[in-house]
Amino acid sequence: MARIEFDVDTALPPEKVKAMLLDFSDRRPDTWPGLGRDQYKVYSIGETSAEIREGNKRPNVWARERYDWSRPGIVRWEVIESNFSAPGSFLEAHLNPKEGGGTSVHIVWSRSPTSAMGRFALGLIKVTKGAPVKASLKAAFKKAEAS
Repeated sequence: MARIEFDVDTALPPEKVKAMLLDFSDRRPDTWPGLGRDQYKVYSIGETSAEIREGNKRPNVWARERYDWSRPGIVRWEVIESNFSAPGSFLEAHLNPKEGGGTSVHIVWSRSPTSAMGRFALGLIKVTKGAPVKASLKAAFKKAEAS
């Protein structure tokens, strides 16, 4: 299992970051760079959880994940089924308010590959210490900060 942790800061308040993470509308692929619209599907949304399928065009990977936001300040999404990552693999976003405003988002990324594509994609993320994930978060936050 590959596990990394890193922080991404934004001027957005924690409530806005949480709202972005939990926006399961048709706008989601526009908010988060890299998410393929054709891979995006909502299965269910509850009070503190949702089941969503998300993926990328390149590499062609997808995962059906259970999002959980029942713990204050934490959004976790865990793999149920995937063509690249083992069930139980997860990401957690810990939303920490910054003194003076904004949010420090602490990411815990823990994934196990299940295919050659998974070994490549997850290996790249591990070797780069999460650079593709950081880039996606930073791009989404920058776009939201500008609007």
